Amino acid sequence: MNEPQRPPTPPLGPPDPDGGHPRLETAAMWSVVSYLISGPATFGGIGWALDRWLGTGFFMPAGILGGMAVSLYLVWVRYGTQQRPPEETS
Repeated sequence: MNEPQRPPTPPLGPPDPDGGHPRLETAAMWSVVSYLISGPATFGGIGWALDRWLGTGFFMPAGILGGMAVSLYLVWVRYGTQQRPPEETS
């Protein structure tokens, strides 16, 4: 006999904004690389300016390390928390 069709289950978590196009994986990779470069460069530059202004020598290394930590956190939030729908087993 015909079994009634069940409605599709909604996906877990927010939808994947990068899903659906093969080139978007490459774009996501370059986005991650740009996060990892721009964070330490930006915070290291701010630290360098503070070191020049205040006559110290520890703000630039601290800025580079802090920028890397912020960059890794942003990459983790943006790309590491996307949930994939469970595989269907038959």
